[in-house]
Amino acid sequence: MPEPHPWVLLRGLGREARHWGSLPGLLAAATGSRIYTPDLPGNGRLWRQPSASSIAGQLRQLRLQLATPLSHGPVQVLAISLGGMVALEWATRHPEEVARLALVNTSLAGLAAPWQRLRWQRYPALLRLLWQDAAMREHGILQITSNLPVRRQAVLHDWQQWQQACPVSASNLLRQLAAAARYRPPAAWPRCPALLLNSQEDQLVHPRCSQRLAQASGWPLRLHPYAGHDLALDDPLWLAQQVAGWARHKAEPALAIEPGEYAAPPGAR
Repeated sequence: MPEPHPWVLLRGLGREARHWGSLPGLLAAATGSRIYTPDLPGNGRLWRQPSASSIAGQLRQLRLQLATPLSHGPVQVLAISLGGMVALEWATRHPEEVARLALVNTSLAGLAAPWQRLRWQRYPALLRLLWQDAAMREHGILQITSNLPVRRQAVLHDWQQWQQACPVSASNLLRQLAAAARYRPPAAWPRCPALLLNSQEDQLVHPRCSQRLAQASGWPLRLHPYAGHDLALDDPLWLAQQVAGWARHKAEPALAIEPGEYAAPPGAR
């Protein structure tokens, strides 16, 4: 039996590979695939490099990192938020390299209003993040992107340490924001199998963004009832199971809601 295509996991704005937490291991176990977790320049291992100010530029930087696995054939891509825009651009420009797409809490200009792509209530907090020190920045990011206090508390120290070791500069955050704000849907949607996953209680990006993306593309949409924007943090088991199950049986009905590790706790936020 041939080895399954590897999965490439792409994080979002100002995040790095380590922020995936347990998801890479869970997805590897569920799919039997090799997992790659590259960083986009400006983040993580590449924090000293300038971020590209366009999604196309970020894609060029990413493909250079993945030259070796791509030389062996196409990959599958699981991406969250801004990473989902890079993944979509990849499948559009280089369809021979992308066998499958799974996009989490992704939004596109032209399909949703700017105040839905980033909820207007979060603007003051996001602006403060640009100038805060590492400890306060990571605390603030967790408050915005996770709905589960137990999850936030479990990772806060590590996230603060990573930000101190590999600081994402304000200029790189602004470049990434500019790239995300300008990115629009492709003229034609990629023809590879694609799945959308959305947190219905996302406090950063309005769930309508995923709903409108599903309507425009015709791709199936699966909903999580209580997780925050960082679905990979709030319920990594559910995410891995949904992606793995869909990859095996992509004709399954959409809109499956099966929480993984937790039942929705009262007052989760």
